[in-house]
Amino acid sequence: MAFTPSASQIEQFKKLPKAQQEALARQYGVDLSTITGKAASSSVQEEVPTIQSREEAPEPVLTDEERFKPKQDEIKPFGYELFAGEPSTFMPSENAAVPETYLIGRGDQLKINFYGKESESYEVNVDREGRLNIPNLSPVEVAGLTFGEIKQLIKAKVEQEVIGVKAFVSLGQLRSMRILVLGEAHKPGSYSVSSLTTVSHALFISGGVSEIASLRNIQVKRAGKVVTNFDLYDLLIKGDSRNDIILKPGDVVFIPPVGSQVAVEGLVKRPAIFEIKDNESAQDLLKMAGGLKPQAYAQKAIVERFNNHNAKEILSVNFAAKQIAYTPRDGDRIRFNPVSLQYQNSISVIGAVARPGHYQWHQGKRISDVFTSVRGDLLPQADLSYALLVREVNISGDIEVHQFDVAQAIVEAQPHDLELQANDKLLIFSRFEEKEAEELALENMALTAEQQALQLKTKQWHKYQQQEFEKYIGVSVEDLDTELDNKSALTIAEISKRKAEKEKQKLQPEDYALFSRNNLLKPVIAKLKLQANITQGMQLVEINGHVTYPGIYPLTRGSEVNELIIAAGGLLESAYTEQAEITRVVAGDASKVEHIKFNLHKAILGEIGENRILRSKDSLNIFSIPNWQENVKVELRGEVKFPGTYTIRRGETLTDLLQRAGGFSEFAEENAAIFTRESIRKQEQQQLAKLSEELRRDIAQKSFENSVGSNSLSYDEMNKLLNDLANVEAVGRLVIDLPLIVENKQRLVLQDGDALYVPSKRDSISVIGEVNYATSHLYKPGTGFEEYIALSGGLKERADDERIYIIKANGSVKIPDSGSWFAVSDTQLIEAGDTIVVPLNSDYMDNLTLWSTATQIVYQLGVAVAAISSI
Repeated sequence: MAFTPSASQIEQFKKLPKAQQEALARQYGVDLSTITGKAASSSVQEEVPTIQSREEAPEPVLTDEERFKPKQDEIKPFGYELFAGEPSTFMPSENAAVPETYLIGRGDQLKINFYGKESESYEVNVDREGRLNIPNLSPVEVAGLTFGEIKQLIKAKVEQEVIGVKAFVSLGQLRSMRILVLGEAHKPGSYSVSSLTTVSHALFISGGVSEIASLRNIQVKRAGKVVTNFDLYDLLIKGDSRNDIILKPGDVVFIPPVGSQVAVEGLVKRPAIFEIKDNESAQDLLKMAGGLKPQAYAQKAIVERFNNHNAKEILSVNFAAKQIAYTPRDGDRIRFNPVSLQYQNSISVIGAVARPGHYQWHQGKRISDVFTSVRGDLLPQADLSYALLVREVNISGDIEVHQFDVAQAIVEAQPHDLELQANDKLLIFSRFEEKEAEELALENMALTAEQQALQLKTKQWHKYQQQEFEKYIGVSVEDLDTELDNKSALTIAEISKRKAEKEKQKLQPEDYALFSRNNLLKPVIAKLKLQANITQGMQLVEINGHVTYPGIYPLTRGSEVNELIIAAGGLLESAYTEQAEITRVVAGDASKVEHIKFNLHKAILGEIGENRILRSKDSLNIFSIPNWQENVKVELRGEVKFPGTYTIRRGETLTDLLQRAGGFSEFAEENAAIFTRESIRKQEQQQLAKLSEELRRDIAQKSFENSVGSNSLSYDEMNKLLNDLANVEAVGRLVIDLPLIVENKQRLVLQDGDALYVPSKRDSISVIGEVNYATSHLYKPGTGFEEYIALSGGLKERADDERIYIIKANGSVKIPDSGSWFAVSDTQLIEAGDTIVVPLNSDYMDNLTLWSTATQIVYQLGVAVAAISSI
């Protein structure tokens, strides 16, 4: 049967320690909750959160203008985000630790455990008289004592009155009390709170403060008197909780409206809107904002203020001074802007160097102090003979440029080892202009893994440094050409010439080497153009002709002809050193120019009088050696004794070349030779494109004039013919009479890219065009073209029998004329290797006059290509 305890047993059971209660309950199989009336709880109680997030306000309805307006970073009042929650319960927490200084009051519960000779557990409440009645002990007055004092009192009392027994004292359920939270609280009202509640806890349980609440003058009123003023900034900024006192029953926590406010934004560590008191200074305000960031410009902070005339004014305040001449006022808005991004007392190294970046400058520092070793400080592709120093010359940011030799500067040779000034920029170029050439050269250098890593690191740094250099110069590289053309003093002809040269080079921006002259000089040239004015000409010069890198360069200080040649990469092998020319604008009359000729060789050697000093917008032209040529090559193929590619001298003729090639073989057909020239091929290709466009326009016009049921070609047929014409590649054939050339009766001067194709002897006649079966036939002497057409099945219905022509083996065209008494017999026209062409009747092509020309070109090109392919 189940054990059923009596009422007296239950009372004794409740007095036992909790561990003994659980052991007896398990022994007799009794539910502990049925005896004590309380649910068995775990040793660790889970604390229920008392603060939850506030309900978010519904999003306001915005207009289209407000919705797409750029959003700015708004600063918020300081400290209010601490109270972003909303209370979920007003019950005091039972798990909070109780300090030794806690004052025991009426209603507090004490848990007293006896151990030793007796083992008892008691839960005793302080009665309304402030007394504590412990069973079997005399009552004791405890109201007003601290928790620490009561523990010592009870321990001493138990040891005195109960021999052999000691006591352990802890606080059980704390008394609750009613307080008022009024003013600018989120939810003002009366709250039942724990006796441990402080002012800050009261703020939390009331849901925090409203948007206009003061955080610096929170008052605690007791019996109508203010007992303390709690400044929440002391707790939030300094961690000072001295005024966060424990409340007593009936206390009123009053939150007044916010006082004076000042907004601090920009480069401070804690940007926000701060509440200030009357006696607080600018230094106090800076402490609230956490101080300035390192990049803040404190000498000129911007203060926006509403003056007494209800107008807005701007103040400039020096916050770096020991005594700041500024007193914060309600409504002020202070902004700390960043300092200039320019480095002071520094120099910058840009380009093909091992360690690009900014370096310290001091008085007397020279280039040799920056670069001490060619291998240690420069990249392998660095140009040692040409480098620039860019220097600011006035407060407006205008620049001047100095040229020096890096290798000479390293060995401290004058005048290349220039003395540096603050903010100078050193540009070190690559000796390669094209990326492909630079990469090929670096591959051939067999760089080590460390050198390859350095190349990559330098390129990554250069991308950032180039942006900084553009900021320093004040010009962006993007869309630079158009912008400079609009702002420069170049004439329209000069601009067109420059654009034509760029198109001729066919170099895209990505084709240039990273440290090429094109990339590094572009912002410098742009700056020099922009700073040109009526008093100072554009500090640019141009070099054209036979130099490695022709183009526009900065006019450096004291620049001479030999320095400009070094800047352009030096002279080419073809350069003529006996004479050069400078084209210069006449002083005082910009509409006139003069041409100055001089001995280039003497100028390079620096001889007095010949080493010309350059001026603004000078143009130096380096001539070519007379009759200079660059490996002109001509190809011989087919039936010559020694076919191949030959390098010729300027002015050499085809007759001379054939003699060098040993003449023809015994199987050569001289009359059928094909000669091609590159310049003619380009001209023919342009003519084909133009003819194709004209045909398309003519067909489009005729299509509106055609009547239904006409004999015109279908759209698909015409489109196919046009596409065939558009896809034809020109050969560039020049019709020659090779036997006359060999006999030296005709003179043909060769050009670069010429080619001669000499076929073997032929014994066939080809028939193409509008015949029933286009094919080739064995040549029969005395047979006319009409018989060959008959052998090819005769003419088609669309054939134009009045316009039949013959393409001779040498490329010339003959038209038979049988209607004249003096006409040559058609049997005499036909020779071995000829091609008979039967064109299409133009009536089937809507009488387009261009068709005859188009078809003739197509047939003639086809015959030439077929002849060349057969060799």
